[in-house]
Amino acid sequence: MTITRRTVLAGTALAAAPIGVPAMAQTASPAPAPAQGSAARQAPGFYRYKVGDIEVTAINDGSAPRPLEGFIRNAEIAAVQQAAREAFLPENTIQNTFNGLVLNNGGRLTIIDTGNGDMGAPTTGRWMENFRAAGFDPAQVNTVVISHFHGDHINGLRRKDGTAVFPNAEVMVPAAEWAFWMDDARMNQAPEGARGGFQGARRVFGPIANDVKRFEADKEVVPGLTSVAAYGHSPGHTAFMLSSGSGRLLILSDTANHPALFVRNPDWSAVFDMDADQARATRRRMLDMAASERAQVAFYHAPFPATGHISKDGNGFRFVPVQWSPAV
Repeated sequence: MTITRRTVLAGTALAAAPIGVPAMAQTASPAPAPAQGSAARQAPGFYRYKVGDIEVTAINDGSAPRPLEGFIRNAEIAAVQQAAREAFLPENTIQNTFNGLVLNNGGRLTIIDTGNGDMGAPTTGRWMENFRAAGFDPAQVNTVVISHFHGDHINGLRRKDGTAVFPNAEVMVPAAEWAFWMDDARMNQAPEGARGGFQGARRVFGPIANDVKRFEADKEVVPGLTSVAAYGHSPGHTAFMLSSGSGRLLILSDTANHPALFVRNPDWSAVFDMDADQARATRRRMLDMAASERAQVAFYHAPFPATGHISKDGNGFRFVPVQWSPAV
């Protein structure tokens, strides 16, 4: 057989064609993929990492936008907008993200803060579905630890209809926070518009008031987890240090809100800070501790998964997110 250019080309076409299909058959174009639109959802919001032998799972509860103007009480809006631009954030709004933690220490589950439950903005309330997607069941939870009594941290303990979400869990709260928010005299003296926090605490904790355990600052709350006084954001606001082996995680709670604003500018005051001067001093102290000790940190309001490290940067600090890993 004489090999010609024509036979080579014909053989190539036949070899490339699927069996049973003519060599030059045309395949139909795939149907266009429609955009998912506003109803689209991200993948489940949970992220696991290890601190020593303790498995930590960050659980996202969604986020809610707030106007940037008025969000910081002691800085000109132009300076705040400049900080937002430098962080490639919108100049008019800030997304307030909510992230709780689940600690698995030898099979015992401890939750730190519970999210908005069914009491928050429409773009929140994702905590339970993400918690379940992470493989957990509310009945498995041994302990719920609360950092402070603001609604976005405690409302996930009890549904609107009064049902307890974690039926088998002991509930542990800062003693200083309980003393403030559960004081009837203080609630009655507060302006009517400022009583919501007191009433919210009673809605959540009232049915279990006799069983709620209170802890002091600088005490081990559960094995490996020590409370750290971080007052200012609220009267008994508490951070935590998680330690296992050589691993350490400083759980900042609401010491700093969005890192692009409050880590870079630790002397700014968030509208939520009840004692602005004390909150600023606490923020500097905690960020300096994290930077000096090179401890990993976890935030409640940082962009998910809200964990990384702090480094000093001039008069402020810099947040360095962890490198995402597919393995725990």
